[in-house]
Amino acid sequence: MDDALAGRSAPGRLRASWRRSERYGVSPDVVSPVFAESVDTDSLLYDCAGEVLSGLQRTIANEPIGLIVADRTGLVLARLCNDPAIRRSLDRVYLAPGFSYAERDAGTNGLGLSLADRAPTLVRADEHYTTELRKYTCAAVPVVDPVSGDLAGSINLTTWSESSSELLLALAQAAAGATSALMLVRATGRAVRPSPRGEIFHVAAGPDDPCVSPGWRLAVDDTLAAVAAGRVVTVIGEPGVGKSVVAALAHRRLAPRSRILHARAPEAGDVSAWLELWTPELGKPDTCLIVSGVHTLPAWAAGDLARLLAAAARFVLTAPEYTALPDELAPLVDALVEVPPLRRRADDVMPLARHFGLAARHRPIEFTPRAAAALTAYSWPGNAAQLKRVVRDAVTRTNVVDLHHLAPEVLDAGARPLTRLEKLERDEIVRCLTQPDQTMTHAAEELGIGRATLYRKIAHYRITVSPRKA
Repeated sequence: MDDALAGRSAPGRLRASWRRSERYGVSPDVVSPVFAESVDTDSLLYDCAGEVLSGLQRTIANEPIGLIVADRTGLVLARLCNDPAIRRSLDRVYLAPGFSYAERDAGTNGLGLSLADRAPTLVRADEHYTTELRKYTCAAVPVVDPVSGDLAGSINLTTWSESSSELLLALAQAAAGATSALMLVRATGRAVRPSPRGEIFHVAAGPDDPCVSPGWRLAVDDTLAAVAAGRVVTVIGEPGVGKSVVAALAHRRLAPRSRILHARAPEAGDVSAWLELWTPELGKPDTCLIVSGVHTLPAWAAGDLARLLAAAARFVLTAPEYTALPDELAPLVDALVEVPPLRRRADDVMPLARHFGLAARHRPIEFTPRAAAALTAYSWPGNAAQLKRVVRDAVTRTNVVDLHHLAPEVLDAGARPLTRLEKLERDEIVRCLTQPDQTMTHAAEELGIGRATLYRKIAHYRITVSPRKA
C-alpha cells in the first residue's frame, strides 16, 4: 500500500481506517462504490436531514460544497449542491444518491469513517485512502436516532481540498444535531435523550433472579453451558431485555466466588479512558467480564478491544443481534444465546414487578388484580427496563398499586407516536377513567366533554381501560 501518511502526523483512527480499507480490498487508485437500485426516501432521516440541509444550503449558496445525507450503512440518500463544477466532480466519483460510501466500499473517507467510528470526522485531501478522492476534504458527523439512541446515518459536507474551511466540521456538527432534534420533534415531541456515558461496575455477589419463564431459564442455562465449555458467548436480544443479567447469573452459577465486572460502552465521550479503566482486569483469572454495548464502539476501539479479548480468560459480550457486532469482534464469538423479549415472557412480568417494587421501597409491594392484568397484557416494547421504570414510578406514590398509579403508556395500546398535546389529552382521559368507582358519565363530565366524544377519543387513542361502570 502506498502509505501517504508515512512520515507525517496523523490520528491513530485514521491510520486504522487505512489498514481496514486495505483489508477490505478497496482499490487505492479508483473509487468504485456499490450501487443500490433504490434508496429509502420515506424515512424520517431523509425528511428531516433534507429540511435541515436545504436551510443550510441557502446560507452557503455561493460555496462549492456538496451537502450529503447517508443512512447507517453508508448508502447516500440525498445530495444538495449549488456549484456546478463540484457537482459534476462528485458525479464522477459516484458520491451521489444510490451509491454506498461506507468504508468497506469507498475506503477511508469522511462519511464512511464517521459511521465506522461513530464520531465526528474530518478527512482532508491525501488522508483519503483512494487517490481519486484526494482532491476533496470531507467533514461528516453521525446522526443519532433520538428515540432509540441507535445510529441513524451521517451528514457529510464535501468541498475542494484547497478551499476547505476549518468551519466545515462545525457546520456538519450543527446540521447533524439539528437533524436529530427535528427527528425527535416529528416522532414524539419529547426532549432529546442524553447519550449515556460508559460505565464500569461490580455485579452484586448474589444477583436475584425472579424470572420463571422457560425462555429466560433456557437463556441462562445455555449461557452457563457455553461459558463452562470455554466458549466465547454473545448474549443477544432487544434493549432492556436483561442480557447482562443473564450473563451475570451464568457466571455466578459457574463460579460462585468469582468477581464479576460489567463494562458498558459509552455512546459518547472518551472511549480511550473507558478502555484503559477496565481492560487491565482481563488478565485476572478470578474475574469474569461482561462487556455490553460493543455495537456502539468506534471501529478503532473495537479493533483494540478485539486484540485484548483474544488473550482473555473468561468474558461475555452482549449486543442487540449478531450482525450488530463490529467486524473486529465478530470472529471471536463461538456461541450465541438469545434472551426472549418480555412480551414473550408473560410469566415473568409480575415476578419482575414485585422484585422492582421491593428494590425501590425495601418492602413488599402489592398489586391489585386490575393493575396486574394491565401489566401482564402490555407488550413492553422497552422490556424489563421499561417495566422497572413504570413500577418505580408507581411505588413512590403508594403501597398498593392500582390502575390509576400506572403510567398511561401501559394502558394505551396504540403504536403511533403522539404529539405533546395528544399525550396530555390521552393522559388526562386515562387519569379520569382509572379513578376508583369512576363511571363513563362522571368521567365525561370531569373532562368537560360529551359521552359520545369520550368514546370516540377512547377509540382514537386505543385506550384499553374503562371505568368499572358505564
